[in-house]
Formats: sequence, C-alpha cells, structure tokens
Amino acid sequence: MSTPAAVVRQFRFTNKAFWRNPASAFFTFAFPLMFLVIFTALLGGGNVRLEGVDLKQSTYFVGAMAAFGVISACYTNIAMTTTFARDQGILKRLHGTPLPAGAYLSSRVLHGMVVGALLVAIMLVFGRLVYDSPFPTGLPLIEFILTFLIGALSFAALALAITTVIPNADAAPPIVNATILPLLFLSGIFIPLGDEAPQWMVVVGNIFPVKPFAEAMRAGFLGNVMVPTLHGPAQAFPFDWWDLLIVAVWGMFGLIVATRFFSWEPRK
Repeated sequence: MSTPAAVVRQFRFTNKAFWRNPASAFFTFAFPLMFLVIFTALLGGGNVRLEGVDLKQSTYFVGAMAAFGVISACYTNIAMTTTFARDQGILKRLHGTPLPAGAYLSSRVLHGMVVGALLVAIMLVFGRLVYDSPFPTGLPLIEFILTFLIGALSFAALALAITTVIPNADAAPPIVNATILPLLFLSGIFIPLGDEAPQWMVVVGNIFPVKPFAEAMRAGFLGNVMVPTLHGPAQAFPFDWWDLLIVAVWGMFGLIVATRFFSWEPRK
C-alpha cells in the first residue's frame, strides 16, 4: 500500500474513532461556539478600534474564535491525544507494524485540519446569521484559506514538537495549556486588543505565532470591508504577508524539533 493510501485509510480510522465518542466530539465543536456566545454577550455590545477603524466587537470575536478553533483542533487536541497514545503504548505498537510512521502522524494532522476547517465554517456561518458579520469573498477568501492551511500545519507541527517535552499523559493538559493560554490572552483572542494596547503586550504577541495567525485570519475574514480614503475606497484591514511568514517559520521550527526528538515509546 502506498503512503498516500495509508494516510487516507488511517484518517478514516481516526475519524471514525472521533465520531464514536459523541461527548468528546460535541464539546470539541461546542467549546469555541460557547466562547463566542459568552464573549459577545459580555463584551460584544460596543466597538473596538483596530488600525484606526471602529469594528463591532461581535464581528471581532467571530474572527478571533475562528482562529481559536484552528489552534484548539491543530495544537491542543493533537498534542494531548498524541501524548496519550504514546503513554498507552499505542504509538510503540503502531511503530512495529507495516504502517509507515509518517502515514499515522499525517493522518492525525489531516484529521485536526478537517476538524479545524469545520470549526471555522461553523464560526463564520453562526456569525453571519446571528451577528451579521461579513463573509470573505474573492481574493480575501483565498488569503483566508491560505492562512488557515499554513496556520493549521504550523500549529500541528508545534503540537508534535511540544510532546517531546511532556514527560507523561498526566502532565499533558497543564503543559499544553500553559504554552497556549497566555498567548491567547496576549494575542487578543479572548480580550480585544485595540490600538491602545500596551506596547509590551504588542511586542510579546508579535514574537509568537498566535497573534500573527489571528491577524492574518482577521485580514482575510474582513478583507472585503472597505473604508473611504483620499484616493478612494481601501481595505480596512489589508493582508500582511509578514504575519503568514512568522507563522510558517514557527511551523518549520516545530517540524525540525518533532523530526529530531519525537518519541514513539512511553517515557520512563
């Protein structure tokens, strides 16, 4: 069996196992949606000023929760489930079968990307129906999809990299959450960071991949929003390819670390 065929076959098994745990599947999709409803109910009545433009907070949170959904599916979930599988000896047994090692990990990444794509679609449709948020079309839609693909792959690579420092399954939730939750706050995912955000917070957020990813997603999501200028209408949130480059560099770093130090056997 070729490697692509093995990836597809293993993806089917992973997908079946995911949906056969309805409680886990339900909360995987309900969690970001619940955050969207709660944050917009508490903070969504006003505007946040971004790049000199007043943006409805409800629209802001639609884009932010779409980015959070991708990070949750491709970083948090992959890091934790891979660590659990390693400590239960599943990875060790799989490593001794004819299934190519890369096929198994690729199927996990592919499944995380599919879940992330579903979460993004749910956020956009829910935001459109409930909060009248815009929907990207044309070139901004292409930029949005490209950002999703690079971001999903990069966070998946970082997820596999972080497993190399997790000693056991019990330590997975605190370590994974400790590496991502502070960045979610510092990057404006949970709390809007407008033009008046502290400079140190902006600098720290720009170093790590969460904020550039969220801003690239927002630029694609709001790419059709125009503002008047002296030279005619212009994009309110122009797409910055530098953000995508930062995310990709972090993804390459994660891939290098995972390739060098990933372990198939339980840690002693």
